[in-house]
Amino acid sequence: MDDKSPHGALKDDPRLRPYFRSEDERRRVTQAMFDEAAGGYDSAEALTALGSGAWYRREVLRRNGLAEGMTLLDVAAGTGLVTVAGVALVGPGGRVVALDPSPGMLAELRKKVSVETLEGYAESIPLPDAQVDFLSMGYALRHVGDIDRAFSEYLRVLKPGGKVCLMEISRPRGRLLRGLLWFHISVLVPLLARVSGRHADVGRLWAYYGDTIEAALDPDAILDALRRAGFAQVDCSVSLGIFREYTGIRPA
Repeated sequence: MDDKSPHGALKDDPRLRPYFRSEDERRRVTQAMFDEAAGGYDSAEALTALGSGAWYRREVLRRNGLAEGMTLLDVAAGTGLVTVAGVALVGPGGRVVALDPSPGMLAELRKKVSVETLEGYAESIPLPDAQVDFLSMGYALRHVGDIDRAFSEYLRVLKPGGKVCLMEISRPRGRLLRGLLWFHISVLVPLLARVSGRHADVGRLWAYYGDTIEAALDPDAILDALRRAGFAQVDCSVSLGIFREYTGIRPA
């Protein structure tokens, strides 16, 4: 499916055309960018976080009900920034599975924490039905080619009563704030990484990040897609004007 489809997480936007023009090309290009940037990802993320670091990720999971003994699936886990927070909350009696299409990112994740890892995409999760109590996704919805398929998969792997929690960055409403956010992510963070002499390889990925934030679907479209997939109690909360939490429950 082409990313110009209304089911994709990105709208048709001219600034994305230099990156890819089809779903197959999108997967190849983005996997290569993530693999290349894996070693410097965490350092660049810390510069990007704008105050939403490890404490914030853990608080979002805790506030939305992730608790000791649960089974967590972290989709698009990357280097494990959300995964690590989940491991702390579910405790030794819980289970955590991390899913990501990038071997390089999963290799970095395994340096931090010992969990089950799966190489794959949100649209086709290699797990049986009704396996997990809680499904998280941290700032990666913009990289999903077909959110309808992904959300259907989320519903499938959740147990009845299980919860989905999607953390995402959205465009600020004001033009000035939108410009400042794009400059911070696409220009300033890669520049600081390059000037520091470390992890210059994150530059292309972070430029892409800034462009995908600008081209991402509006929040109402994401909420509608969750409802279409069959989720109940669908909601969205926002912090600092840009950090959103999309949640929903698989009906019992």
